[in-house]
Amino acid sequence: MSHSKLIAVSHVVLAMMLTPFAHAAEPSLDPLRWLAGCWRSDDADAGSGEQWMPQAGGAMLGMSRTVRGGKTVAHEFMRIAGAADGRLTFFAQPAGKPPAAFVVKTFTDREIVFENPEHEFPQRVAYRFEPPMQLRARIEGTRQGTERVIEYPMTRVSCDAQLTPK
Repeated sequence: MSHSKLIAVSHVVLAMMLTPFAHAAEPSLDPLRWLAGCWRSDDADAGSGEQWMPQAGGAMLGMSRTVRGGKTVAHEFMRIAGAADGRLTFFAQPAGKPPAAFVVKTFTDREIVFENPEHEFPQRVAYRFEPPMQLRARIEGTRQGTERVIEYPMTRVSCDAQLTPK
């Protein structure tokens, strides 16, 4: 085989190998439009809640803050995006820890549930939209042999309103 034919064949083989990756569909975040915005925690001090940026560039970015007695006692950075394998994934990074990945388990027009059975706690993270203004976030799983569910009820507010008392 001539050198030019060998190069042509190698380019064809390389293109065939890369084609599945080039055409892998990014998971659509459009059905999660309801999550974008500011959410004030219904049962915590003023300033507590979550804020989610609308999807752009294949990801939604979020952050949460818990305030007690006028002090931030917890915070978390979050991202919803396609992982390397193409599956929609929730990446949680609480208090500066390394991110933990939770893969989508259930995805409807008003609820999304992510799961990581290998994670210490929680093993599931869920968001459920209750129109027109309520968001029910929850974490659940087994901790020290006991099944636990922690709910985080929130109400949509303007971002400035997160800081005002209920």
